[in-house]
Amino acid sequence: MDLLDPLLLARWQFGLTTLYHYLFVPLTLGLVLVVAIFQTVWHRTGDVKWLHLTRLFGKIFLINFAMGVVTGIVQEFQFGMNWSAYSRFVGDVFGAPLAFEGLMAFFFEATFIGLWIFGWDRLPRLLHLTSIWMVVLGSTLSAYFILAANAFMQNPVGYQLAADGGRAELIDIGAVLTNPVVLAAFPHTIFAAWMFAGTVVVAVSAWHLSRGRHLDTMRSSLRFGLWFVIASFIGVAVSGDQLSLVMVATQPMKMAAAEAMWDSACGADASFSLFSIGTPDGTEEIWSLRVPYLLSLLSTHTLDGCVEGLNDLQALYTEQFGAGVDYRPIVWVTYWSFRWMIALGGLAALVAVAGLWVTRKKATRPVATWMWKVAIWSAPLPLVGSLVGWVFTEMGRQPWIVFGLMLTEDGVSPNVPGWTVLISLIAFTLIYATLAVVEFGLILRAAQKGPDTTLPAGDDEHAELATRTTVY
Repeated sequence: MDLLDPLLLARWQFGLTTLYHYLFVPLTLGLVLVVAIFQTVWHRTGDVKWLHLTRLFGKIFLINFAMGVVTGIVQEFQFGMNWSAYSRFVGDVFGAPLAFEGLMAFFFEATFIGLWIFGWDRLPRLLHLTSIWMVVLGSTLSAYFILAANAFMQNPVGYQLAADGGRAELIDIGAVLTNPVVLAAFPHTIFAAWMFAGTVVVAVSAWHLSRGRHLDTMRSSLRFGLWFVIASFIGVAVSGDQLSLVMVATQPMKMAAAEAMWDSACGADASFSLFSIGTPDGTEEIWSLRVPYLLSLLSTHTLDGCVEGLNDLQALYTEQFGAGVDYRPIVWVTYWSFRWMIALGGLAALVAVAGLWVTRKKATRPVATWMWKVAIWSAPLPLVGSLVGWVFTEMGRQPWIVFGLMLTEDGVSPNVPGWTVLISLIAFTLIYATLAVVEFGLILRAAQKGPDTTLPAGDDEHAELATRTTVY
């Protein structure tokens, strides 16, 4: 292995910057909805504890949002720095949804964030509440447009090749924005983000409750967070099922790798692998623990459906796209990332169900200290599940950077030497490590401080808080 191979280093750098940026995305998407719900409850009921929760989780949201913006800008530089051949090939198509994201979603979102931050004692109460819901809308639209751009890499639609075959030209923006992949991936991504936000709310609440602080306020947020996690997990499971159907239709090789399915099978033979061991070169299966019919059911929603295998698809792609290329992804990475994604999400949901049980009003025993610790330390489970889910999504597409159109090795910048990529990779790693410490420290400090209860009070507390409180 050439350690200064520009392709290898460019892939590592893009993977690093993308996964690091995505550390902040789910919390932004999920926590802004939580904050909007908390402020709406306060607006409707006048119960000041919901204002306390709005302020607390709003502060965490803003810290996280700022870091997400910075890392997102750096990520987009990668296309010009290390992937110029790819950028020239798909720029006409790939740039369109990204332009929508920047002009229609991000600026929209940022404008209303400013109104929400500085409008507490300046805007009418209903207008101020509307501003945070506009942030929810803007962040959700932003996610949709970015996923639409990624969906083109998974399932290219709405394009035609230029006469010289040197680039893809956009001919149907509607097809790009309604790509079956984005229609399935978008709800799956959003529900996963909500699930992570729910576990963060649970963790913050559990930390304070375990210390006997803000009992009434934090019990309300704890119960909300637990229900939020469970409802979001149901959404993740249902949308994940739909996404798997789309994956089978558009990228059957990815599904075959996810199941280590070497040969095509139907019915009982199309089984779901719980655990598999393959040969060192990854060309065949040695032993596997399988559930009959389950893969057929998941892939086709029938018990007698057929699932194509890696070997058969390799032969098909060789005939379709040309010989000399191994069209199979790294099977063990795809296989295990798929399982870790499912396992981590399921574990977080189980913790939430257990949490609802032990904190119910009729519980006869106090919550044990170790239970509070479980609630706190389980917070990252949905986030890590989302990260390995993206590893599965992108690694399962390999060796394609745009499925069926461009190989990853053909997308790298042709005139960038490996040592320059290595320098930027090291620099990004060090900077990002520093930023991670700062980000985590700020969020941890805000979470441990808890809600600010030093609010002005008067005869009409609800109205006075709405007009006089300055939050930031």
